[in-house]
Amino acid sequence: MAHETNDTKQKDITRNWVTSSRFLFYVQLFCIAAFLLGGCYKLYNSRYKGKPAVEVPESTLYNPKYK
Repeated sequence: MAHETNDTKQKDITRNWVTSSRFLFYVQLFCIAAFLLGGCYKLYNSRYKGKPAVEVPESTLYNPKYK
């Protein structure tokens, strides 16, 4: 009977420090990778699309042209 309780303590994540730290390491690694990929995807979606065609009045140019 003592062997069974010892066996369950080895499998329990709250009692086995090695298993729980390994599990938490992989969860942390997954979360960092997910946030990194999500941030890269968001930056890719909100990237600069190109030079817009803006009409500038001729009187505001560096060398203005007057009528």
